[in-house]
Amino acid sequence: MEELLINAEEKMSLAIEKMVERYQNIRAGRANPAILDGILVSYYGTPTPLNQIAAINIPEARQIAIKPFDKNSLGDIEKAIYDANLGLTPTNTGDFIIITIPPLTEETRRDYVKQVKTIAEDTRITLRNIRQEINNTIKKEASNEDEEKAFLDEMQELINKYNKIIEEKTANKETELMKV
Repeated sequence: MEELLINAEEKMSLAIEKMVERYQNIRAGRANPAILDGILVSYYGTPTPLNQIAAINIPEARQIAIKPFDKNSLGDIEKAIYDANLGLTPTNTGDFIIITIPPLTEETRRDYVKQVKTIAEDTRITLRNIRQEINNTIKKEASNEDEEKAFLDEMQELINKYNKIIEEKTANKETELMKV
């Protein structure tokens, strides 16, 4: 039964990691290379992650500089950024690409906060599903009612712990988004 709880904690930890990854893709008005993570560039006909064919730097708080290892790929990188539909406009200087992050409007900030809350709720649902799955297994495998109750209580403590983590990380992201 202990291995069930350990397994549940691993799954919950992964759910939190996934949530944090999704939060990183929500920009807060500052340059963050993570917003470019999902971009695939057609590099000699092969879809390749942007960070594998170029160096990505933050020269200023609101700028991202992309310097390709192969200058011939500049046009492909620029096209991939446009196609990613991130609401960002790349500027090709001939040697590298500069992306200037526009300041967020109040309305955009509120939309991003809604996205954050949706991601948090999705993660809570994932945690509840994990709990339900483990609770059902505990009820089937428990040798007596006391053992069952003890493990169900431990499972509830675990879910409470991870729900608290979700609340903290969500509050931090909301604060970051609403900061002007």
